[in-house]
Amino acid sequence: MFTGIVEEIGSVVKVERGARSSRLTKDTFTADVMNETLTRSNLGELGSGSRVDLERAMLCNGRFGGHIVSGHIDGTGRIVKTERDDIAIWYTIAADRKIMKYIIEKGSVAIDGISLTVAKVTDTDFSVSLIPHTAKETVLGFKKPGDTVNLENDVVGKYIEHFIMFDDNENNNGRRGKGSGITRDFLLKAGF
Repeated sequence: MFTGIVEEIGSVVKVERGARSSRLTKDTFTADVMNETLTRSNLGELGSGSRVDLERAMLCNGRFGGHIVSGHIDGTGRIVKTERDDIAIWYTIAADRKIMKYIIEKGSVAIDGISLTVAKVTDTDFSVSLIPHTAKETVLGFKKPGDTVNLENDVVGKYIEHFIMFDDNENNNGRRGKGSGITRDFLLKAGF
């Protein structure tokens, strides 16, 4: 588990491509990247000299500075616009519906492993604002419109959706089905 607070930027030293996998050597360690990760992320686009955000796994006794980040990428997005706003930089990122359904205003998203707060949302894109430190200390600060970014939705929303849709009827073997019966109307009637 990670917090999305990037510790430093590393550089890819070497990429060894397999038929459906890659091996990335970054500074002093090597990371094996399987096909599932290459399919869901932008890691297949990396080459020698590419910059990557680095964060060690969270310690149980450490401060929790960002949000719960698993490091399991849900998909990619594309930067469609950057805009300076005094000391901040706005990034607008377009993403597929399967990603956008979990993006909410003032919620959290991990972009290239960086824990960020979503400031604006439309049907097809969302915007975040970077403070100068984040722009300087992460890979996102070097990216421009047209670049691809890795996106990880907040895991809490995905779990809530799963619990609501899960059918625990023994005959259904726990597959998605009619759901738990908890709906928006049910919650509103119950005072939520």
